Amino acid sequence: MNTTLCLSLIQRYTKIAFAHDYIFGFLYKGNVYMAIVTETVLPFLIKLDKASRGAGYAIRFRPAKKEKIALLENATALCSTKYFKELKANSKYNKGEIFEKLVTEYFSQEWKKDNKPFTEDGDITVNKTVYQIKFEKATFCNEKSLANLEK
Repeated sequence: MNTTLCLSLIQRYTKIAFAHDYIFGFLYKGNVYMAIVTETVLPFLIKLDKASRGAGYAIRFRPAKKEKIALLENATALCSTKYFKELKANSKYNKGEIFEKLVTEYFSQEWKKDNKPFTEDGDITVNKTVYQIKFEKATFCNEKSLANLEK
């Protein structure tokens, strides 16, 4: 992996992102967890990957087992993996959207799908802190999008 490129993309992303705190979701040992973290952990959790459709490289939240174990220190179990898969099977929404809905309801808020850009708002605000919500395998952004946003 090109560490320099990955760190550069993370730095460029955080410079224009509205939220600097994150709620990460992941599957581990039969449960769906949410971990609340700050942007300082991004270099340890974000991976560099090829973007689709010729957009260069992308940065994604793809935690390995050791990273999931580390996240468990700040994690809360939301539901079983089985229940999560049932929600997904009976919904038009993807895993990330289902996770976002679970997190929103956990904080006693009403979820509605939106398409607000990450540069304008986060996904949820809790106690005056704005969070971006990402479920495992989620893409943060790609080189092409960043270049367009930085213009």
